[in-house]
Amino acid sequence: MGALHPLKTLQTKLDGVADARPLQLLIDSIVDYAIYMIDVDGTVRSWNSGAERLKGYSADEIGKSFSLFYPPEDRAKELPQTALKIAAETGRFSSEGWRVRKDGTRFWALVVVDAIRDEQGQVIGFAKVTRDITERQQAHNDLLESERRYRRLIEAVVDYAIFQLDPAGNITTWNPGAQRIKGYDPDEIIGQHFSRFYTPEDIQTGVPKRALAEAAKLGRFEAEGWRVRKDSSRFWASVVIDRITDEAGELVGFAKVTRDVTERKQAQDELQRTQQQLAASQKLEAVGQLSGGIAHDFNNLLMIVLGNLETAERNSRGLTNSTNLQRALANAKRGAQRAAALTSRLLAFSRRQALDPQPINLNIFLNGLQEFLQRTLGERIEVQTVGSAGLWSIEADTNHLESAIINLGINARDAMPDGGKLTVEAMNVLADEDYCRVNPELSPGHYVIVCVTDTGTGMTADVLNHAFEPFFTTKELGQGTGLGLSQVYGFVKQSGGHVKIYSEVGQGTSIRMYFPRYHGDARPAEGNADEFRPEGEKLETILVVEDDTDLRAYVSELLRDLNYRVVVASSAQAALTILLQEEPKVDLVLTDVVMPGINGREMGRRAQQIRPGIKILYMTGYSRNAVVHQGRLDEGVELLEKPISQAKLAFRVREMLDRLDQY
Repeated sequence: MGALHPLKTLQTKLDGVADARPLQLLIDSIVDYAIYMIDVDGTVRSWNSGAERLKGYSADEIGKSFSLFYPPEDRAKELPQTALKIAAETGRFSSEGWRVRKDGTRFWALVVVDAIRDEQGQVIGFAKVTRDITERQQAHNDLLESERRYRRLIEAVVDYAIFQLDPAGNITTWNPGAQRIKGYDPDEIIGQHFSRFYTPEDIQTGVPKRALAEAAKLGRFEAEGWRVRKDSSRFWASVVIDRITDEAGELVGFAKVTRDVTERKQAQDELQRTQQQLAASQKLEAVGQLSGGIAHDFNNLLMIVLGNLETAERNSRGLTNSTNLQRALANAKRGAQRAAALTSRLLAFSRRQALDPQPINLNIFLNGLQEFLQRTLGERIEVQTVGSAGLWSIEADTNHLESAIINLGINARDAMPDGGKLTVEAMNVLADEDYCRVNPELSPGHYVIVCVTDTGTGMTADVLNHAFEPFFTTKELGQGTGLGLSQVYGFVKQSGGHVKIYSEVGQGTSIRMYFPRYHGDARPAEGNADEFRPEGEKLETILVVEDDTDLRAYVSELLRDLNYRVVVASSAQAALTILLQEEPKVDLVLTDVVMPGINGREMGRRAQQIRPGIKILYMTGYSRNAVVHQGRLDEGVELLEKPISQAKLAFRVREMLDRLDQY
C-alpha cells in the first residue's frame, strides 16, 4: 500500500477535528497573507483568499510548483529547492526576497516555510506563509539610499570638518574636510578625545568640557575661537556642536561641525584697526579745528603785542638810563615770540598753516642739516644723516620740514638722557594696496620716507596711542608743550603724506614720515631777505581790511608811521564799497583772510574785478583753506602769516608797491 497523499492525510486529520471547518474559514478570511500548502515536491495543493489576492492566481489554477512565484534568476540558483530542503532539515525556512505575480509584476516578500510531519516524524508537506512587505522594504531602501547620499555629501564637503562624538567626547566618525582642516587621518584620530583640537589655554580654562555640557543641556553649542591642527599651527574656527538623542530622548552623542574662518577673522581685525585709525583721525581733526580757531584769535593778539613791544623797544633806545627798560622789553618780546611759536605749532597740527612747497633734493637737504642738528642736540648725541643713491625728490615746505626734523631730534634727545645715536635717513618706498588697506589714509604710490630713529628709552603702548594728540606729553610740568609730534603730524598730512611711529620700551623709537614722490627736478629754495623797515617814498594809499578793531588800529598806525596814506575798512563789504567809488586811489589792499561774511580771498577777487591790476597782500593767522588747498598756497596769492613783525610787514608792503611801479 502506497504512502498517503499529504493533503489527504492533512484533510483526514482535519476531519477528525470537530472545529476544523471554522479553522478553514479563519484561514480563508486572512487576506494580507498568502497561506497555502505544498507537498514534498513543492506542488501547491491548497490556496487561501490572501494567496489569490497577493499572487493573482485563482484557486482552480493551483496545482503547479511553488517555484512559479520565484523570479527567473532565483530559480536558476535553485532557491526554491533550497528553501524546502532547509525547512525539511530544520523545521523552518524564512527569508525575504523578490517574488512574481501572475501578471509578471514583482513584490518584496517575507516568506516562512514550515515542515509538516506525520506521527512518525516524516515530512509529508509544507505550510507556506507569504506577506507583501514591498512598502516597508522600499522605506528601508530609501533610508539606506538617504544614508548613502548623506555620507557621500559629508565626504564631498572639504571646507567643513564634520565628525561625530560619543557622549564622552570621543571621536567616532571623520570626514575628508576634517582631515584637511585638522591634518589627521581617520585611523589617527578616531577614538581620540576632541579636546586635542583646543589650545592649551582653552583646555586649562575648561572650554571643551563647557561646550559639551551646553550642547547636552540646550541642544546646541556655537562659538568661535582658536583651534590647533596636527602640526600645532592655529586657525580661527567657527564651531557648532549639536546634541544627538535616540527615540527615547537619551543622549547618544554629538555632531560637530568646524569651519576654518581665519581669513574672515583677519579681515575683521583689519577692519577694526581701520575703524580705530579712522576714529583717531577724526578725533585729531576735531581737535585741530578747535586749535586752528584758537590760533586765529591768538595770532591777532600776538601781532598787536609784538608790534607795540617793537615800537617801545625802538623808541626807548635814546632814553637816559634805559638799560632796565630795554631788558624788560627784550624779555617781553622773547615771551611773545615763544607764544607765536606755540601758535604756529597749533596751526601745523590743525593743518591750517600756509605752506609754500618747493621741490627738495633730500640728499642735499640732509647733508646740510647734519651740522645744525649736531649743534642743536649737543655732543652727547651722535647725529648721522643717511641719503640714498637714486633718491627721489619730494615737494614740501623746506622750513617746516626742517622744523619737523628738529622737533623729532629734540624729542629723541630727551629720550636719551645718557646719550645715544640719532639717525635721519631717507629712502624710496612703494606703498602697495595691501599696505594702504591697513593704512587707509595713505594712497598707493611712490613715496620717500624720512626716517628719524633714536636709541632712547622707547614708548609704551599707551603713549604710542596718544603720541600725536596735541598737548599730550610725558615730560614734567613746564618741560614741554606736547605739540612737537602733533606739529609733525599736521605738517606731513598737509603735505599729502603719512606718519608712522614704531617704538618699544628699551628699544628706541623710529618715526617715519612718508612724502609723495615729486616727478620734477629739485631746486634749492630761495633764501629769506634781510628784514628791515623800508618807508614810503611818496604818497601811496593802502586800504587796510581787518575785522579786529585793535589789530586794525595797530596796522594802520604802523603804515602811517611808514609814510603811507591809509584807508581802513572793518569788513569785506565795506572795502568793496570804497573800491566802487572813484576816490580814493588805492595802490595796495592789505587784507585779513578770515572775516565774517565775505572772506578776504573772495574780497580780493572782487576787488580785482572792480579795479583791474590792483595788488592784494593777504594776512592770516588761520587760513581755513581760503588761500591754502591740498597743502599749498594758491597760485598768485601773496601771503603774510600772523604775527607779522614790523620789519617784515614794511618789507613786503614796499616790495608789492615797487612791483606795482613796473606796470
